[in-house]
Amino acid sequence: MDQQENKSLKPKKKRNWWVLTPLIIIGIIILTVGLYAAYIFNGVKKNVDNKMYEAVTSIDPELTQKKIKERENINILLLGIDAESSDRGRSDAVIVMTLKPETEEMQMISIPRDTRATIVGRGTVEKINHAYAYGGADMAIETVENFLGVEFDYFVRINMSGLAELVDALGTITIQNELEFSAGGYNFPVGPVELDGDKTLSYVRMRKQDPKGDFGRTDRQRKVIEGIVNEGATVANATRVVELTNILGENMGTNMEFNDMISLITNYRNTRRNVVNYRMEGTGTTIDGIYYYLISDEEIAKVRDMIDS
Repeated sequence: MDQQENKSLKPKKKRNWWVLTPLIIIGIIILTVGLYAAYIFNGVKKNVDNKMYEAVTSIDPELTQKKIKERENINILLLGIDAESSDRGRSDAVIVMTLKPETEEMQMISIPRDTRATIVGRGTVEKINHAYAYGGADMAIETVENFLGVEFDYFVRINMSGLAELVDALGTITIQNELEFSAGGYNFPVGPVELDGDKTLSYVRMRKQDPKGDFGRTDRQRKVIEGIVNEGATVANATRVVELTNILGENMGTNMEFNDMISLITNYRNTRRNVVNYRMEGTGTTIDGIYYYLISDEEIAKVRDMIDS
């Protein structure tokens, strides 16, 4: 038998497809996860840039980008708007958030909504929460900047009524309640309380039964927002982030673009380690039959130092 015949009689090696099969499956999984991650990324980016983004003229974006690049403190004006169908309501909550990367601190200073201040752009002296109703985000930003003597880098507006829709999308949230009260046909005992959308609105809107007044209301709004963040971060809801940002897009406005949010997450994420809350102190009084909250120059200077330090 010649050499050619010997070659033809040799058994052929079996291809070990069973070795390749797991690799193919892993490849498909990686491809699928990658495509899904891209879907989430692009979906969130689209919702943020197309639905949430609101341009303002009162903030210099180039200056803000320079501050982020150099990891300087960033000031954000948070406005909680209580409007049933329009975002042009009065700002129920006015909070100055300062992100301090050097000290890894997030500082949140609440300004009572009845605070008497000059409304920039109108020249009148009224309650500070009127500014948004008169001139939207720009007038609110300029009014608070003038009142405190600080500059803002971003603003975030959220319609408090929209929180109900967001909570219902999540199912429920759980908050730690510190004051027993009844409102909207619901009872809210001290301790952990589970809230659906409608119950959430009753919880955040109650004010008359709270000895802390608007301060207490702001605290409850903060608790609800924290509850939404905690519930939204669960594995079950993390996969629905596009749907959730779609709901937020209908009830939230900000001059942050998606890339700005990524920059803040990247460069300022450690500021969440230490959260400092402060409420501006003053005295209540009635002027021409209207109730105002008066804040002294000394208190304003103290808060300005807190923000700038």
